[in-house]
Amino acid sequence: MDTHVDARPVLEGPDIARVLTRIAHEIVERAKGADDVVLLGIPTRGVFLAQRLAAKLEQVTERKVLVGSLDITMYRDDLRMHPPRALARTEIPGDGIDGRLVVLVDDVLFSGRTIRAALDALNDIGRPRAVQLAVLVDRGHRELPIRADYVGKNLPTSLRETVKVLLAEEDGRDTVLLGAKRPSP
Repeated sequence: MDTHVDARPVLEGPDIARVLTRIAHEIVERAKGADDVVLLGIPTRGVFLAQRLAAKLEQVTERKVLVGSLDITMYRDDLRMHPPRALARTEIPGDGIDGRLVVLVDDVLFSGRTIRAALDALNDIGRPRAVQLAVLVDRGHRELPIRADYVGKNLPTSLRETVKVLLAEEDGRDTVLLGAKRPSP
């Protein structure tokens, strides 16, 4: 793996499936159903997790759950510090998000800056009744006052460690890897 030295799995495929089932049940319990829930995944892996979570919610509630994606690229506060990146797709369900419970879905919560960008992007699209956050992994190290409502796994890390989520849709397998950062050349 190019970004990891001595990476070790902390979640495997069955663990990820179990975590998503638990989060689906937590959403249904907290929202008292899923009638007005819209899941918006943050590209790339957040979109796949949102789709999987929607399928789990549909199994639990026996109702169709709206799912889409929210590109945050142009809302990031680090655009000028990194090379240009391609825009991802924003796909909002036809009924929109106004007055609905929007659950943002991402793979890893770290500094909170990605979620801040997502909230800004969401503000340009509509006015949800409420916004919640579901993440597969919360690794700590927040730089902004942002907290996930639904967490698959709390994984305290040092700043010298990396967390990499691999999903079958993008990477050919499901796993979460914890590894040491490579020293800068």
